[in-house]
Amino acid sequence: SHDSEVVPVPEIVMPLTVRELAPEDLPSCAWPGTATHLASIARALDRAQHSEVEYLAACPPSGLPVALSGIDYAKTPGAGTLWQLTVHAALQSCGIGTILIRAAEQRIRARGLHRAELGVEDSNPRARALYDRLGYLAYGREPDSWDQEAPDGTITRYDTTVTLMRKELP
Repeated sequence: SHDSEVVPVPEIVMPLTVRELAPEDLPSCAWPGTATHLASIARALDRAQHSEVEYLAACPPSGLPVALSGIDYAKTPGAGTLWQLTVHAALQSCGIGTILIRAAEQRIRARGLHRAELGVEDSNPRARALYDRLGYLAYGREPDSWDQEAPDGTITRYDTTVTLMRKELP
């Protein structure tokens, strides 16, 4: 017979390291999206060679990225703009996004900048709640768009509106 008894398992706690994403990480970064999304990450890594951006990965001891975020230093003078922040779906709501954002803020400060900015889609209330909790303040709205790949491989332009948020970094 099959019992429906729940057997307690020990809690697993593991360290995370935040480091720069490397080109050799790309094959293990298919989880956030399609080939089009991976190509955009690869383009960001090219820009990182010129110090225009940093692309960070949060990794457990395996070294495989479970969360990613870019920081664009060219978009807004005097600020680091966070973009493409994503945490593996199976690990969301575990605090990994907070760790990655804090690491990004440290990187921005290390560049001598005192402001972090980002845009969050209105259709993403969980992310908005995280940014609110971390002290980001809304200051405007603007349209945004990017290429998106359908399951059949066709590329369409995705149009949305984002709330612009910023945080002063003392």
